[in-house]
Amino acid sequence: MATVKLFVQIPCYNEALTLAQTVADIPRQIDGVDEIRVLVIDDGSTDDTVMVAEQAGVDYVVRNPNNRGLARTFRTGVDACLRLGADVIVNMDGDNQYRGRDIPKLIRPILDGQVEIVVGDRQTRGVDHFSASKKLLQQVGSAVVRRLSGLNIPDAVSGFRAMSRTAALRLNIVSPFSYTIEMLIQAGKKHMAVTSVPIETNPATRESRLFSSIPRFIERSLTTMIRMYAMYQPLRVFFFIGSLFMVTGLLPIIRFLYFHLIGRGDGHIQSLILGGVLVMMGFISYMIGLVADLISFNRQLQEMTLERVRQVELLLLDRQREQTAVRDPAPDVEKT
Repeated sequence: MATVKLFVQIPCYNEALTLAQTVADIPRQIDGVDEIRVLVIDDGSTDDTVMVAEQAGVDYVVRNPNNRGLARTFRTGVDACLRLGADVIVNMDGDNQYRGRDIPKLIRPILDGQVEIVVGDRQTRGVDHFSASKKLLQQVGSAVVRRLSGLNIPDAVSGFRAMSRTAALRLNIVSPFSYTIEMLIQAGKKHMAVTSVPIETNPATRESRLFSSIPRFIERSLTTMIRMYAMYQPLRVFFFIGSLFMVTGLLPIIRFLYFHLIGRGDGHIQSLILGGVLVMMGFISYMIGLVADLISFNRQLQEMTLERVRQVELLLLDRQREQTAVRDPAPDVEKT
């Protein structure tokens, strides 16, 4: 029977005060898992995050030379875990929000072969240290993501999640901000098996950096949702936009025709011009949607090619590891 290697990745930016406890809570033995490794991705921290990670006993450290943001750091961690031979990848934050003892429950559906991705449900309505505005935003945001992705995930922005090796290979995170939202929309559009499990959270250790500016958080989250949905459903998006222009343009045209039929059309030529412009914009939107839909199919072919290229690269790394007895040949990963 093949061994199962679990990697717990922790993206960090200035988490020196909380990282040690986060690492200490990660179990080192789990039924059905042969090896457990902890990988920290330091996103250009200016404090002692890397030193704390090494002292806490993490297995690997990846360093970004400067701060690149959570989504890019998440993607860097996933790539590193795959190159190191991960079969299951768990992502958790470095602020000790999530409880490591929930990892066995989080990965169990993947180990049982039931799903490819599992998201931890914080059950935010019962979390005392979450403000009312934060609870409302998460409930509304999760409802929108459920609608866009077609997945019944109650806590869509939870960063505590697990994925199989196959799922990690198929996902291509391109958003600079919210990987949590993009990941679910991609998974839904790619018809991946996704579920959620209830988890517990620790008391807050600091203010959330994502919610430091609520308007900015909303703006960036909405941008991610619209971009991702338009990427996978461009024809539907532009058909909706085009129909809005069409309907809006038909109203002044009908108004002009009405006055023209009763002999009073001379003073309403502006309605005809405005309606004609709006109808033309609607037609152009339909054409853009058609072109975008063709581009979307081409992008899907590129993603399939990229997935196979990544599989070949990882296979070559595995063979190199076997032939040279080197455990981690990836040059950008430091073994502690």
